[in-house]
Amino acid sequence: MARTAKGKTRSVVSGRKIRVALGSRSYPIHIGSDDLERAGPAIAKATGASQVVIVTVPGVGRRYSARLSRSLRGAGLRVKKIEVPDGDASKNLRQLSRLYDEFLDIGLDRSAAVVALGGGMVGDLAGFAAASYLRGIPFVQVPTTILSMVDASIGGKTGVNLKQGKNLVGAFHQPRLVWIDTATLRSLPPRDRAAGMAEVIKAGAIWDARLFARLERDVTKALALDPKALIPILGRACAIKAEVVSLDERESGVRMLLNFGHTMGHAVEKQLRYRTVLHGEAVAMGMAFAARRSEELGFAPEGTRERLENLLSQCELPIDLPSFPRRAYLSGLRVDKKKKDRHIRFVVLRGIGKAETVPLTPAEIYPASEARRSPPD
Repeated sequence: MARTAKGKTRSVVSGRKIRVALGSRSYPIHIGSDDLERAGPAIAKATGASQVVIVTVPGVGRRYSARLSRSLRGAGLRVKKIEVPDGDASKNLRQLSRLYDEFLDIGLDRSAAVVALGGGMVGDLAGFAAASYLRGIPFVQVPTTILSMVDASIGGKTGVNLKQGKNLVGAFHQPRLVWIDTATLRSLPPRDRAAGMAEVIKAGAIWDARLFARLERDVTKALALDPKALIPILGRACAIKAEVVSLDERESGVRMLLNFGHTMGHAVEKQLRYRTVLHGEAVAMGMAFAARRSEELGFAPEGTRERLENLLSQCELPIDLPSFPRRAYLSGLRVDKKKKDRHIRFVVLRGIGKAETVPLTPAEIYPASEARRSPPD
């Protein structure tokens, strides 16, 4: 751990270890390859648990749960597994209630821990279950997608969606450990890899121009899982997320910057009922939109939008919003969880690597001029 000139702690990369600096709730992020079998002792040490339940989805469970379970049992832990249906539509109160019931059937007590094995949906759902079951038990993130590795698994945000919007019910509950095995990405379809890379691009766009430039050069190699390109890129993206969380755990200030692209991205997901579009694809559309608005509102210099769109296009990510009526977008924006006093803290770019939040109403974010891009109301 190091200190800034103002005395604030920040997280630093040490080999393949990154530390999220949160005082007594600090935890490590491990980044390795082909080392899922070594996770068990680390999880046992981080949680102090005698029993764990692995929460996963069927496809991920088939590929990786046996290896993880063997490692956990080898560390002296009793292990059970629960599978939930794949897809963000499963991140709901019904599946949450089912997890509570199964936890009780298994006999989980406060000496137990939850291990989330999978993507962001699994981490959010299992993490919220852990945060609220018996008023909170330890949990560990074992992410298996780029999206969850660099974003969802770090920072303690957990929760579920309501029909009115995304992530409207949840809690901050920090994991005890994040164990990243990049070998799990080999089974990830190219579309999912690209969607996850959207969050890496976001990190560069708002925080680190050098990372953004590296992505412009190496993103194709990283998506092909070339370790010489992938490991440094993932490591830097994780370090950015860790640093931001260390500075602002509860999203009252600088952490809001991590919502770049998410305001309109969530509105898109809501209109599509969290189907047909991947989260990273929706964020890509939202980032392209936000970059354009950043230039139109006079915050970002000309050319910012073009660089961002070109990088997104290298990943074959969408950059245009679906043609929903303006009223549909305004409806989605009005239930945004970042809204306060009719204004949303909308993240704009000041240039590549620099961002800030500005208070805008939904109508200012999506003005009437945008209606030309959508069917009439």
